[in-house]
Amino acid sequence: MASVCLKDIVKVYGSDIAVRGINLDIPDRSFAVFVGPSGCGKSTTLRMIAGLENISHGELQVDGEVVNDLPSRDRGVAMVFQSYALYPHMTVRQNLEFSLKLEKLDHSEIERRIDEAVTVLELHPFLDRKPSQLSGGQRQRVAMGRAIVREPRVFLFDEPLSNLDAKLRNQMRVEIKRLQRRLQVTTIYVTHDQIEAMTLADFIVVMRGGNIEQTGTPIDIFEAPANLFVAGFIGSPRMNLLAGTAVEIDGQLCFSNDDFTVPLPSERFADVLSAGQEITVGFRPEDIVPEQHGIEPTRSVSVTGAVEFSEMLGNETLLFFNINQTEIISRMHQPRIVESGETLNFLFNVDRIHVFDTQSGNSVLSDQVTVG
Repeated sequence: MASVCLKDIVKVYGSDIAVRGINLDIPDRSFAVFVGPSGCGKSTTLRMIAGLENISHGELQVDGEVVNDLPSRDRGVAMVFQSYALYPHMTVRQNLEFSLKLEKLDHSEIERRIDEAVTVLELHPFLDRKPSQLSGGQRQRVAMGRAIVREPRVFLFDEPLSNLDAKLRNQMRVEIKRLQRRLQVTTIYVTHDQIEAMTLADFIVVMRGGNIEQTGTPIDIFEAPANLFVAGFIGSPRMNLLAGTAVEIDGQLCFSNDDFTVPLPSERFADVLSAGQEITVGFRPEDIVPEQHGIEPTRSVSVTGAVEFSEMLGNETLLFFNINQTEIISRMHQPRIVESGETLNFLFNVDRIHVFDTQSGNSVLSDQVTVG
């Protein structure tokens, strides 16, 4: 097994900087997920770890060994690609044993590794089939098997589920997590899907523009986003954000704009905010409760809104309404049919409010979160 350490890693393509001096320690046996929008540098970072891209500047260590100049085959890493990267003219067995034959392992060792991988991934019925005879999920399991047989120190996954339908993605997420826990191999996984990141990761690395915006466990990042970008990116549906000003009303520090005023819990914000400061507040959809349709918060502000439209999702309903020109999403946990135009009272949970400095975009509680 192995830890992975990135020290001031930079990747430059001509005049474009794809990765901007990132520093990160990935512990042994952990499951790290790089998440962010397209073009944020996450796949480029993964490819540098794999040895498929040269590192422009910085130092990459695998289990304490500097591997910048080592070829991919000597780094002890194995990569699973989005496109599966299987040889179409070979059977499943031949795909699994190909890299082992290149290493000139003896026959008994090859058979041992293949048998273990096939057992873990339940591939016995497909060993004599070619990739064209397999479903998408079966091909992905073969691609994972090719990584397993190499017995790597680090698994690398580059958006491996993006070609699968929604039901199969859910199934494969469970299989990948179960596999990692069983094999106890350090795993680095890249995705643009924040649901994959939240469900798979031991810790998440949120990236934007070649930088790390925040690192932490899924619950840490969800509960305490470091800035407005992370707040808007992590969470489904997105966090509701409203811009305004910190004001003092009758000795109480409040958030206020032309349409909405909410008291700010003094025990959390008295020492980090001042009257007149431009701030943006955030509420998760589940923290905006339609009256009589959920557990009502202890401290709340009530807003009356006309529902523009709703999305019935079975065990919950999402309600969309507006505060002035800002769309707000509420999650109703006691679902029913809500007609467009129906007026409801919405309770905003004051105890669950997030506050950001509008100018910098950073959380006003930034000393309590881990950034990149």
